[in-house]
Amino acid sequence: MTIRRTIITAACAVASLGTAHAGELKQIQQQDIDLGEVSGNAYYTVERDGFHLVATLAQGEAGTPVRVQAVLLSGQSVLLSTPRAAGLAPVVVKISRQGDSLFLQEPATD
Repeated sequence: MTIRRTIITAACAVASLGTAHAGELKQIQQQDIDLGEVSGNAYYTVERDGFHLVATLAQGEAGTPVRVQAVLLSGQSVLLSTPRAAGLAPVVVKISRQGDSLFLQEPATD
């Protein structure tokens, strides 16, 4: 992938986040994640060193699950994404911590 194409793809992903739907995650309560063909759920716990986020994702029923773990401090975020066809922006879910709250920003529907 060329640098130009990478920049364009990243810009499209960021632009698509602007029209996404956001919701607050509740501690220890699972929230569904939909990345198109890949889906799963996420939850977090509050620990001394930050909010411990755990997201488990898989493609369909038969796909091997993948677990992503991150420790988020206030102002930090993590992006989960899946690619799409050439020329289309990836499907992106952003999970961010703002103060004592964690927010899941879902992709806009096409």
